[in-house]
Amino acid sequence: MATERQIANRYPRTLQLDETFGSPGPSFFRAKPTSKAQLHPVPLRLMNRDDKDSVHLLARNLPHDDLLFLRSDITNPGNLDAWIESIEKGNTITILAEPDGTLEGYASIHLSGARWTRKIGELAINVAPEWQSRGLGEGLCGELIALAEALGMRKVTAQMMAEHRSARALFGRLGFQVAAFLPDWVEDGEGQFRDLLVMVYDLSHSASNPTQP
Repeated sequence: MATERQIANRYPRTLQLDETFGSPGPSFFRAKPTSKAQLHPVPLRLMNRDDKDSVHLLARNLPHDDLLFLRSDITNPGNLDAWIESIEKGNTITILAEPDGTLEGYASIHLSGARWTRKIGELAINVAPEWQSRGLGEGLCGELIALAEALGMRKVTAQMMAEHRSARALFGRLGFQVAAFLPDWVEDGEGQFRDLLVMVYDLSHSASNPTQP
């Protein structure tokens, strides 16, 4: 199992984002590459207390519909403080993605202190609209899977509202399987009850998974 020092030594690092598949934007679709790989380097680093303002700015620029799918309102500075405290206590590890020098996405793995779930991690990923459908979300998810393996995790989960189809498709492409469907389980930011979907990735299969970085 990785130590705190080993995790710190892992970052900063660079994710090589392959943009061969098409142009950015909502019309982006996945197809077989027809030319040489077009790699876009994306610096990754660990989040710390000094990043509060930049993360707050990212959150404020997210579309309203994206905010509805978040577990907590990260446009609220108080919730950001709780997030940072969780990082400092070692309960959360958050990686920031800064393509072209600007914060455009984050990925977190939440750890459990309970003995019976200490090897189960929960993932959360969010990407700025202009970087969606460009592979950044998948790259961050792959990075979290590799980190979870280094941490000695047995499984990682991702929770989302069932209607969040893009998130379900992203995790599905990387090998996550639907483990539970819970009707009317969560309440969104507008007070509406929605169905919760839980997807699971079994790290015992990671050695044979071609998506691993």
